[in-house]
Amino acid sequence: MANPNTQKAPQDEIEAESAANTSAANAGDAAENGAQSHDGPELGEDVSDGDRDDPLLRAEARIAELEAERDTMRDRLMRALADAENSRKRAEKDRREGLLYGGAKLSRDMLPVYDNLSRALEAASEDVRGTAPGFVEGVELTLRELSNILHKHGVERICPEPGEMFDPHLHQAMFEAPVPDFTAGQIIQVMAEGFRLHDQLLRPAQVGVASTPPG
Repeated sequence: MANPNTQKAPQDEIEAESAANTSAANAGDAAENGAQSHDGPELGEDVSDGDRDDPLLRAEARIAELEAERDTMRDRLMRALADAENSRKRAEKDRREGLLYGGAKLSRDMLPVYDNLSRALEAASEDVRGTAPGFVEGVELTLRELSNILHKHGVERICPEPGEMFDPHLHQAMFEAPVPDFTAGQIIQVMAEGFRLHDQLLRPAQVGVASTPPG
């Protein structure tokens, strides 16, 4: 008769060996999973912290900030210099125009005085010149002195002659009329002289202009 203990021993050994293999496999899997879960975050943390703590990267970032600030300040400086140069040019232009045309209003206001003196001399007949030569001479001297002063300050007379072509930049047409021996656009009569201060027109010459004959 077989011994029960003898048959049971091999089966216990097989079960023990299987349990040991299962425990070893579970332990290996746990160790591998633990290593993976531990290595992932630590690797990410090491890279991120290294980037933040790297002196070279911090220096490069600071250099980029300083270069951007330098470019901004340079742009502001160039704009300020351009504005200053434009202001200087405008001031210089205003100064030159003030020297050239500062007396334009006074000169324009003096033109009626010139006109009245000229008309007084034109109206003086030979009898008046004979009976009051001193008065006529005084008017002539006053008109001559006024003309010299105006010329000294850059005021020039515009004195067109009959037969000249009408210039809208210098003349003002007071009337038009067809006149024999004159073509359309020619000046036929000068009613008042014009004046200009350098290249600025103070008053156009008032003239009559020939028109095209009818028919």
